[in-house]
Parts: sequence; structure tokens; C-alpha cells
Amino acid sequence: MPAFLQRAAIVAALSFLFFLTTLIFYLVWQNFLYFILATGFLIVQVFTMIGWWMQKRNAVSIYAKGLIHRKRTLFWSEIEDVVKHSDGTLELVPSTGEGLRIPTSIQGLDRIESFIREHLG
Repeated sequence: MPAFLQRAAIVAALSFLFFLTTLIFYLVWQNFLYFILATGFLIVQVFTMIGWWMQKRNAVSIYAKGLIHRKRTLFWSEIEDVVKHSDGTLELVPSTGEGLRIPTSIQGLDRIESFIREHLG
């Protein structure tokens, strides 16, 4: 599991724990500040879960005839070259059209690069 997903899981778990704790404090002492604090932790929880869900869409699927990243499909016959940029991103250069850039946030980017190079070469 990548480090950013581990951090997101820790933030989600802690924010939920703090949300429940402050909600219990609000129920016991009836102080409105605890309710506001609980709402803040709930907002952190919701945005963390939305970010987690959005990150799940950011994946590379490899199939027998090609690969898919987000909504872009490239067939093996279309890919001419694979370029690794200095920032760590991987760009697939097709014979026609615009290249497909795969960000460094993808888990196993080196394995994906070596698989594509083996398949092309």
C-alpha cells in the first residue's frame, strides 16, 4: 500500500474517532462547542473519503489488447515509445494523437513501465 493511502487511512480513522468522542462530549455536557468540533471532524472525514474514492479512479488497467488509464484507451499496436520523464511520470507515445501521461501517484509504475517495454520490444 502506498504511503499516501496509509496516511489517508490514518487520517480517516483518527477523524472518525475524534468525531465520535466529541459527539459523546456534546451529549454528556450539552456544550455547543463540542458539536461544532464534531462537525469539523466529520467534514475532515468526508473530504478524506471523497479523496480516497477519487484516487481509486486513477489506475492503469492492462489488458491483452492494450491498456486503459482513466477514460483513455491505448492499444498495443498504437504505442510507439515509452518515455520516463525527469519528474517520474511515464508517457506513452502513440503513433497518432496525443501521448498518455501516467502520474507518479500510480502504484507500481516501474512494473508497469517494464511490462509495457517487454510487450513493445
